[in-house]
Amino acid sequence: MSAAGPESDRHSHAARQQVLRWHGVADTAALQQTAYQWIVDASARAIAARGCFVIVLAGGNTPRGVYALLRDAATDWSCWEIWFGDERCAPPNDQERNSVMACDAWLAHVAIPQDRIHIIPAELGAEPAALAYADTLGKVGEFDLVLLGLGEDGHTASLFPDHDWGTAMDAPDALAILDAAKPPPQRVSLSASRLSRAREVLFLIDGESKRDAVTRWRDGARIPAGAICPPAGVDALTEASLLA
Repeated sequence: MSAAGPESDRHSHAARQQVLRWHGVADTAALQQTAYQWIVDASARAIAARGCFVIVLAGGNTPRGVYALLRDAATDWSCWEIWFGDERCAPPNDQERNSVMACDAWLAHVAIPQDRIHIIPAELGAEPAALAYADTLGKVGEFDLVLLGLGEDGHTASLFPDHDWGTAMDAPDALAILDAAKPPPQRVSLSASRLSRAREVLFLIDGESKRDAVTRWRDGARIPAGAICPPAGVDALTEASLLA
């Protein structure tokens, strides 16, 4: 969706105060190990309680190492269900796609049933892919865990500043992004409203380039990451140096 400005968020769940908890770690290796354990623990709780673990994956460089660690997790992969927070509109095997990265690093190496890995059909183009993914998501309740990243401009998933983030309660589950601030311009992203329907949300943030975005978020600036408001709050895992 194109830019809609702050007025589009006037009657939104994002008007609630986001509960945000910061967790500082020593370095990237510690972040990856902590995130790995967080995911494994969340999966165990979900499988014990409901027989299924429904996770939304983040793209970008930060989670790649976490996904590689997950290859060796001791878990019942048949109980996992995989969704994606966003995707670039590119051919199915394009190396820039989040689904390709996740499959190469992790998913292709474990026994998660293929019909439980829900890849965004972004090769169809932003608008038809968003409609198709929203339709597929219609039968899904709360996610157990949503993984997200933080861009230098404060974006998360493919929700960029000065765009409609889908914060309204009646926002569609998936948004067509036609003019993303980073290439490629066409993307599909879960809306802030849908990402907020989760038992846990974990941001993975590393790199000195994220310092300004972290500072702005902590200072209460209006950025896309701040629009994710699950009932239990948000946890942000980052290098402790960025919190100094």
